[in-house]
Amino acid sequence: MTAGSIVNWFGRLYADLGMAGCSSHSGRRTFITRSARILPKTGGSLRDIQELVGHRDLSTTQRYIEGDRDAQRKLVRLI
Repeated sequence: MTAGSIVNWFGRLYADLGMAGCSSHSGRRTFITRSARILPKTGGSLRDIQELVGHRDLSTTQRYIEGDRDAQRKLVRLI
């Protein structure tokens, strides 16, 4: 499959499921965010996620990681 056909396939799939706003990158973003959140349990680093997803620059990987307001509040309370 080409990159374009994968994008189109995901677009049709999400549309058929009624999932507005989802894209071919939705799963990628979710994978990277979830991986980053469990990273401390694995002993890995963001570099490991970067290599898994094939990003050239770590800053690209970091842009995919969504913040977690609850985790941020817990962190501030601990400080």
